[in-house]
Amino acid sequence: MKKLLTVQSLKKYFPIYGGLLSRVVGQVKAVDDVSFDIYEGEILGLVGESGCGKTTVGRMTLRLMEPTSGNVYFEDADIFKLNRRELAKFRPKMQIIFQDPYSSLNPRFTVERIIGEAISVHFHINGKELRARVESLMEKVGLSPMYLNRYPHEFSGGQRQRIGIARALALGPSYIVCDEPVSALDVSIQAQIINLLQALQEKENLSMLFISHDLNVVKHLSQRTAVMYLGKIVELARTEQLNNNSAHPYTQALLASKPSLDPRARNRPQPLSGDVPSPLNPPPGCHFHPRCPKVMDRCKTEVPRPIQLEEGHQVHCHLYDE
Repeated sequence: MKKLLTVQSLKKYFPIYGGLLSRVVGQVKAVDDVSFDIYEGEILGLVGESGCGKTTVGRMTLRLMEPTSGNVYFEDADIFKLNRRELAKFRPKMQIIFQDPYSSLNPRFTVERIIGEAISVHFHINGKELRARVESLMEKVGLSPMYLNRYPHEFSGGQRQRIGIARALALGPSYIVCDEPVSALDVSIQAQIINLLQALQEKENLSMLFISHDLNVVKHLSQRTAVMYLGKIVELARTEQLNNNSAHPYTQALLASKPSLDPRARNRPQPLSGDVPSPLNPPPGCHFHPRCPKVMDRCKTEVPRPIQLEEGHQVHCHLYDE
């Protein structure tokens, strides 16, 4: 498989200002040395607790945020080194579906303008041809073209998210960041949107970074899964490997926290206790060591290096470092 997107040593630190002179007194390490690849036609799931930096990573892969350091290569081009004109050529190929379908749509625009505006700007298409394209996109995501002149407040949450998906597909992208696209929806609507995304991905051969905290959703959709904790990826593997043979204690705790109706699952490991430490002052060594049930002395001082357990399965943990 050919690589579409490569992320190398990506970091994002937000400065904290204080004092009379508003000097930098600290940094929030939202993303701290993250690396991964996404292949053509692949869905990579990105999971972790709230505040671990998942959304920040997703937005930086689209250059919606500038990094502190690191590189993102899209089709072999480093997007952080492109000027405005060069970046504009890549914009149609990289799109995002936002988490909140209520706030991500302009309440003063009709559906036709929301979906068609990018087509008009990038491809200079207007009039009947533009309307025909918008109608085709609406049918593709399961909306009736008769809703063209309606406004966002006239739709339900699931319908609004379908509008957001149509807008993301409007320019024919090859890579889409799905930033928790179903977390704000009812469970029955979640299933519809998930099935729609899966069908569109297979039909259009899309590559996706699917950000979520719902492990069951990620298991259903993604071919590989990366687990983040406090700005770092701690484990990356094929989704089947991760669910059946997880290695990192944090991944094991996440899987143990999933609700189950199986009576044989009563003896599963107990979920984690305590809260995630502040990214303003992360623990030294392995960031997970204050909550880890298998902590060792070296975990408190040494940052774990990536260990390749088997093909496609990488973990950052001293337990496997011989």
